[in-house]
Amino acid sequence: MAGKVWFVGAGPGDPELLTLKGRRLLETAGAVLYAGSLVDQATTLFAPPGCEVRDSKDMTLEEMSAWLLEQSRRHACVVRLQTGDPGLYGALIEMTRPLTAAGVDWAVVPGVSSAMASMAAAGETLTLPEVTQTVILTRVAGRTPMPPGEDLEALAAHKTTLCIYLSITLLHKVQEALLAAGWSEDAPILVVQKASWPNEEKIVRGTIKDIKRKCQNEKIASQAMIVASPTLGAADWPDLIRSKLYDPAFTHRFRKASAPAAISTETL
Repeated sequence: MAGKVWFVGAGPGDPELLTLKGRRLLETAGAVLYAGSLVDQATTLFAPPGCEVRDSKDMTLEEMSAWLLEQSRRHACVVRLQTGDPGLYGALIEMTRPLTAAGVDWAVVPGVSSAMASMAAAGETLTLPEVTQTVILTRVAGRTPMPPGEDLEALAAHKTTLCIYLSITLLHKVQEALLAAGWSEDAPILVVQKASWPNEEKIVRGTIKDIKRKCQNEKIASQAMIVASPTLGAADWPDLIRSKLYDPAFTHRFRKASAPAAISTETL
């Protein structure tokens, strides 16, 4: 009887950000196929002795599918360990279709995405009341084209938080798209390389105008998250609009209002 293939999100790089379920599966796996070019190899240290561990960085999609199918015939638990979350830029469906066709059971364990890890590393927030309540996860068109209506300029026109993946080598295109969408050249930009990786994380703050130069100075040319957001730097703003949920004048099913509604905003 065929085993089960688990697609496990390894998170952004720090092995301690792997979920408990992901770690348990790794500890019981008979075979692990991990993305060596992206996932910190330390994560595979959770695999038990005798587990067959394979790095997929030199494999094609067809070779990875064949390997997973072969291992599922030999082991009850097979893990495909992917960076971040398997459902985000992870070729998940491309790898699961051959398994489904072969009658092999599979499931997904989500992981922490580098967008969240980058904002956490920088002490920033993705959303703020009455500033932006929307987050767009996207990328710049490169060898993989963007579908109609999803070019960065069109998305940037919403002036919400933009988490831009796989685009650090195209940072000039990011700058051009943001400026074309009406962002000021002085608008803040955050770049985080290898978010959460022990001793390898780099955080660069700048503006649309100077962020490319600053990244070049830090020699950042791969594995970096770009964030453009009206929330950046909010920790240093003189005033914030309060969250209604925690406002003493706000009633919800767990708490009754204990104070009249505030007339003016104040810093939390």
